[in-house]
Amino acid sequence: MSATDKRKLRHTRLRKKLSGTSARPRLAVHFSGRHITAQVIDDSEGKTIASVNTTETDLRAKPGVRANVATATEVGKLIAERGKAKQITKVVFDRGGFQYHGKVKALADAAREGGFEF
Repeated sequence: MSATDKRKLRHTRLRKKLSGTSARPRLAVHFSGRHITAQVIDDSEGKTIASVNTTETDLRAKPGVRANVATATEVGKLIAERGKAKQITKVVFDRGGFQYHGKVKALADAAREGGFEF
């Protein structure tokens, strides 16, 4: 199995236990080789409430935006900002099958500093 397939299996196992509600939506993160995506999702309605992606024009204009720890920190702060604008403070963190260190930890810590509780 490739590393991607193993990550998808881990994510499937996690998703059996995690789900977002309207009271406590799911903060899902994904890291590709170049980009970082974070979404606040209400699984009961099947809707994305807030999202941040490094392909957005305001993030893309900054120099050195890659899938690294510094960018993950920035994305974490932005998703917390956008979530708080929609009156969301409590979330369930979905690491997407990625190990909780490095970029994932940086994004989670920045989101906590921005006002999310999980």
